[in-house]
Amino acid sequence: MTASTPEQLEAALRRLAAAERLLVACDFDGTLSPLVDQPMAARMHPDARAAIEALTRLPDVAVAFVSGRTLADLRVIAEHADDSPVTLAGSHGAEYWFPGSGAAELDDDAADLALRDRLCADAEAGVRGVEGAWIEPKAFGLCVHTRLADPDGAATANALVDALVRAAAPHWRRRTGHDIVEYSFRYEGKDSAVAALRERVDATSVLFAGDDVTDEDALRSLGPGDIGVHVGDRPTAATVSVGGIPAFAAFLAELARRRADAQEIAPRE
Repeated sequence: MTASTPEQLEAALRRLAAAERLLVACDFDGTLSPLVDQPMAARMHPDARAAIEALTRLPDVAVAFVSGRTLADLRVIAEHADDSPVTLAGSHGAEYWFPGSGAAELDDDAADLALRDRLCADAEAGVRGVEGAWIEPKAFGLCVHTRLADPDGAATANALVDALVRAAAPHWRRRTGHDIVEYSFRYEGKDSAVAALRERVDATSVLFAGDDVTDEDALRSLGPGDIGVHVGDRPTAATVSVGGIPAFAAFLAELARRRADAQEIAPRE
């Protein structure tokens, strides 16, 4: 999908600026932060950070990061402090952190956790000889990273781990992304995360933005009063598309400005 026209972006901004109660929910990697070779080195683009901070200061706006990262890792890369007003949905919506109350308690089966640990160890041993491929343990499974591998190495690593998981945990959910394949014994997705956050903050309209295949579930789940933004140029279910992170940061900054201006001129009761 090519970048949307100025007229399409203007229509999206007008709708969001007029929302009674707005939820701004954003993927992190590739949407607010550039993709990097070392995942824990990711940080928000400065313009995106400034726009997010401006939105969090506005009444009737709730801001959330919805990511495939584990909650602990998301807090690190987002530089998310205990007093942050930003809600976090980690592990595709299986983990939550809420302003004022912190991380939600989890109650996972010991057998699921034991299988996760065994498969992580087996996968790490299996890809050890594949240059550029590595395994990331996740809260509910594991992830194969091949960003630094050549195409043959990536195919070898992915086939090996596919076979391991298919044999031991065929019921696990498999997701693909930018040079990653993730396996999880939890089935939550970003669509269910956005739905849960919408209900929690009583949003009348939602802006969801993402760049990857794993964001499409959430983009497809949006209603007629919502706006989906795709960051990038591939086919998408999003309402509008922008070329990259700086363009999306500018979109968020303009949204913050318009809502702030509207509140300044609104009649006071």
